Amino acid sequence: MSPTEQLLAGPGRAHWLRVARETADDLATDAVARDQAGKVPFDEVSRLREAGLLTLLTPARYGGGGADWDTACAVVREIAAADGAIAQLLGSHYFLSWSTRFFGAPARAERLDRESTAGQWCWGGGFAPQEPPLTLTATADGHLLNGRLSYVSGVLVADRLAVRAVRSDTGEPLAVTVDPARQGVLTERDTDPFGQRLAAGGSVEFDSVPVAADDVLGSLSADDDILSPSAALASPAGRLVSVQLCLGMAEGVLAEAREYSRAGASPRQPAWPAGSLADPQVLATYGELTVVTRAAAALAEQATAALHTGMARGEDLGYDEYAEISALVAVAEAAASRAVQESTSRALDIMGARSASARLGFDRFWRNARTHTLHQPVAPRLRDVGDYFLNGAYPPFVLPA
Repeated sequence: MSPTEQLLAGPGRAHWLRVARETADDLATDAVARDQAGKVPFDEVSRLREAGLLTLLTPARYGGGGADWDTACAVVREIAAADGAIAQLLGSHYFLSWSTRFFGAPARAERLDRESTAGQWCWGGGFAPQEPPLTLTATADGHLLNGRLSYVSGVLVADRLAVRAVRSDTGEPLAVTVDPARQGVLTERDTDPFGQRLAAGGSVEFDSVPVAADDVLGSLSADDDILSPSAALASPAGRLVSVQLCLGMAEGVLAEAREYSRAGASPRQPAWPAGSLADPQVLATYGELTVVTRAAAALAEQATAALHTGMARGEDLGYDEYAEISALVAVAEAAASRAVQESTSRALDIMGARSASARLGFDRFWRNARTHTLHQPVAPRLRDVGDYFLNGAYPPFVLPA
């Protein structure tokens, strides 16, 4: 590859994984203090921006990282091992900024890629349905956006919002981008959640906010005559971010628990000398959690590979192929959700009562995992998998919260 081709291709996956590990190590140094302070994560977003992670997915020819979706998911997983809230913020940013390619015309996506890279934008918002929905009313000059969204990731630090709104005349759902600095946009912090405190979640209200025609990305309708299989991949792509987030938190808590266990005596048998790690119950529990986490990771790899293939097929992708990809991601979601809930809960058991100190901050893993899995419940995905396996029903087009 020539120097020019290397410049256009970007630094490569190995580079970005190294950057992600370095950023995760940096976030880990004060993760407990930041979680307990619960401040709006302006500083953390600056760390991501300085590391080049906000522009990871934008083309290298515009000054971005030029990375693919697989790399972005791997980066989210690395960050989640250190700080699940910041990983959620980053994962939402990746999905929302990439959504311009799923739903927008190529020229519109190219414009937003250029502007996002130049401005080092952090994206917030979400496309999951909420009741009542935002409404978009046509005017002579474009549209007016009205309504309120509750608990949306990233809105407190976002440079651009991407949201779901329905046309007031037809009810068609549309993906819309909005500058939060516009008059009529009001963001506010939600009541303090017990987990994911640093995901910059909040409410946003739109009061007759002007929206230009070029800021309407495209339709979010699930109708077959509107939604192409390639655009439908937005659903498993967004949900795969949740998979990687859960895996990262599961791996992160097990890594910290291992270091804690190696440093002290068994919580159940203090007679065993420090560092012996001889408690058979502790060993068995670590074994069980390692198995469930690695099994979830293997399923995630299958789902990621299938999604990568689907994205590469572009407009040649068929509905049957899309359904298989979506089902694989749903399987990975179920496994990752189980892995993170078991790991973050049972890690506390094997570390013992001494680990309950707020100073150590082990509880943040459980709080972050439980908050995320409440917003992304796995029961609907299990039903989708069962219906696909038993009846051959295509999994529904579901965008992540």
